[in-house]
Amino acid sequence: MKNRPLHPFQKRILDLLLKHMEDPLTIRELQDQVNASSPSLVAHHIRQLEKKGYLKRNPSNPRDYQILRGAPEKQVTYVNLYGLAHCGPNGSILDGNPIDRIAVSTRLLSFPSSAAFMVRAKGDSMMPKINSGDLVIAQKTNDVDNGAVAVCVNNGEALIKKVQKEKRGVILVSINQGYPPFMASKDFRVQGEVKSIISYNFNVD
Repeated sequence: MKNRPLHPFQKRILDLLLKHMEDPLTIRELQDQVNASSPSLVAHHIRQLEKKGYLKRNPSNPRDYQILRGAPEKQVTYVNLYGLAHCGPNGSILDGNPIDRIAVSTRLLSFPSSAAFMVRAKGDSMMPKINSGDLVIAQKTNDVDNGAVAVCVNNGEALIKKVQKEKRGVILVSINQGYPPFMASKDFRVQGEVKSIISYNFNVD
């Protein structure tokens, strides 16, 4: 896929976003830096950078963005789908072969598609946020912030849980209050952070 040409404003904005990734600039600050006539003009060019595949932003936080290095992403990517299965004492759900590859619009991802994977939720412990059978999109990572929902391995079992970090250790919390929190085991490890959910209306046995 060939790079789509950038407007001079877009090139300058992209360079500024890359330079200030650790301390993102506001729209007003970007306007001042590129001498744009209005904030709406800057916002327009940022949207164009997203459409052309150079930039991804978190829809709920415009200052949370990632620059996609190299060629822009395609509009559709295929994300590996893994099962929530027993992984063994040192296993990872990402070690095995995916059970399917699901087509997903890259515009639905707030991070590079190369870091994406999917699991199909099982059970009702994370209801009402995640129902049994839902497709859960996660970003590969070995750590998450306190309170984040993660795909993880605990006692050799692949789980989706809220990760609560305390002095005594990691507590794994279900959203469904019918399931009590429990202490993570010694083999606990995070596989990815849950980023979005595609809901389905059927149950998984």
